[in-house]
Amino acid sequence: MQTKPFRIGTRGSPLALAQAHEARDRLMAAHGVPEEMFEIVVLTTRGDHITDRALAEIGGKGLFTEELEAKLLSGDLDFAVHSAKDMQTSLPEGLHLSAYLPREDIRDAFIGRTARKLVELPHGATVGSSSLRRQALIRRLRPDISVVTFRGQVDTRLRKLQEGQVDATLLALAGLKRLGNVGVITDLLEPEDFPPAPAQGAICFESRIGDARIDDLLAAVNDPVTFDTVSCERAFLAALDGSCRTPIAGYAVCEGDRICFFGLIVTPDGSHEHGVTIDGNRRDATALGHRAGTDVREQAGSSFFENWS
Repeated sequence: MQTKPFRIGTRGSPLALAQAHEARDRLMAAHGVPEEMFEIVVLTTRGDHITDRALAEIGGKGLFTEELEAKLLSGDLDFAVHSAKDMQTSLPEGLHLSAYLPREDIRDAFIGRTARKLVELPHGATVGSSSLRRQALIRRLRPDISVVTFRGQVDTRLRKLQEGQVDATLLALAGLKRLGNVGVITDLLEPEDFPPAPAQGAICFESRIGDARIDDLLAAVNDPVTFDTVSCERAFLAALDGSCRTPIAGYAVCEGDRICFFGLIVTPDGSHEHGVTIDGNRRDATALGHRAGTDVREQAGSSFFENWS
């Protein structure tokens, strides 16, 4: 019997804390245990310290996870809670994504200051975004407007918007919902027109491989549909060697025992793209995602990827 609290690792941003608290609350309900059985351990990562440059310039997604992963491997944490879209496709040896909470809405939210919709922005308007995917998709739809790098926590980006630094910005709807801040949204972008990042809207648990005690604990809150769709999407990303330098979008949908995946790669300027749609049995979710990535890589050719770097 567990006699000391389970230690949950998280970053300290308001969104990360909201996700950690949701994870804790679901575990409390699933196991019928009090809050005292869980300790939320906040760590500051290198990525939190650098907010004036694009992730691709400072080392990529791993900057937001390496401190947490070191504590997991040392045994100082029992598991960590992350935004699944922030996870690298290749995890440190000995760690895995062991469970996912039920997924939130996968759409991107448009927050406009001078127009309510992306298509309504005036010629020459400026949109701020830290995501190369969003930047490329914005340019794909509106090559006439300017896109600038816009990093920082949600409240920081919204403050910069209100100060007039940009005309609009885009954020994940899931994060705004978890922060109780959907009132700032002026439009929602549908996946068919503006596909999300792989794993967008999903909260994942990272833990040590072979730790049966933690695996059993987390299995009680794991959502099988989210597990399968995100596994498919991450396999697509991995097959493309996805990083913060690659504008990649993709999402999977489950219907019964079937899964359908759509993926897209776009040049940073939004001028060229290659898409893929694939479907199959849910038990083959990871293999299907990998096949989709391989297919779109062959379709695009090596020169497409060489021009990204």
